[in-house]
Amino acid sequence: MLDRQDRVEKTLHAALPAAEIAPARLHTAMRYAVLGGGKRVRPLLVYGAGELASAQLGRVDCVAAAVEMIHVYSLVHDDMPAMDDDVLRRGKPTVHVEFDEATALLVGDSLQTLAFQTMAVHPLAHDAHRQLEMIALLARASGSRGMAGGQAIDLESTAKTLSVPALEFMHIHKTGALIRASVALGARCGDALSDTQLGQLDHFSKFIGLAFQVVDDVLDAESSTATLGKTAGKDARSHKSTYVSALGLERAREMATELRDNALSALDALPGNGGHLRQLADFIVQRKF
Repeated sequence: MLDRQDRVEKTLHAALPAAEIAPARLHTAMRYAVLGGGKRVRPLLVYGAGELASAQLGRVDCVAAAVEMIHVYSLVHDDMPAMDDDVLRRGKPTVHVEFDEATALLVGDSLQTLAFQTMAVHPLAHDAHRQLEMIALLARASGSRGMAGGQAIDLESTAKTLSVPALEFMHIHKTGALIRASVALGARCGDALSDTQLGQLDHFSKFIGLAFQVVDDVLDAESSTATLGKTAGKDARSHKSTYVSALGLERAREMATELRDNALSALDALPGNGGHLRQLADFIVQRKF
């Protein structure tokens, strides 16, 4: 895991414009947002799936970096006053606090476009058609039918009580879409998996994406701000429906374990029983911060 985190960090460092290049303030803020923080869960999933597909590491590096850029852009925008209005992310001031709101908006815009530039200019697959499919897959996962749409549902649901199925629908989009895309893109960097195996990977990513959000809700309810690196207890103060508010802490923990078990079952027929994806599933559910 440390090796893959180091690889994606170096790839991001090289892909991001240097702070000295004009406009220097924007590029400095982009690097501030992206580098030196986070667990890189989505890139790790890209690497895990790429390993199963016998993908070349150089290809996977680029995809992992692009996925992380999309993820960070979403965090920068989500933290802004018009969205979740948060002041802390990954243990340091959010971008709009450290710089300003206009810069934060441009950081998100620039990271999103840089992600697709990265996907477009580097060879990621054996043929151009497959690479175009990969770019389209990331676009769908990021847009109104995926992550951005999930955020819209989340904003509309503030101060409303959502059922568990409604929560699942929201988070399949807001959190799950990019996690699902991470696995799908990593697998498509290689050619070692059949359509059936790709389908099993998709089942895995759907379950683990929901598990990730359930654990996030649990951690928000029971961990400190210092531990999380972001403001703890904000969901309750903002009157947001979560798996904890819908199910209670104990049942939410049980649900995360059940989703992890379902995700692991989907890996049984894959090479090496899913390899490092199996360990990543445990890491996602058992993480404490």
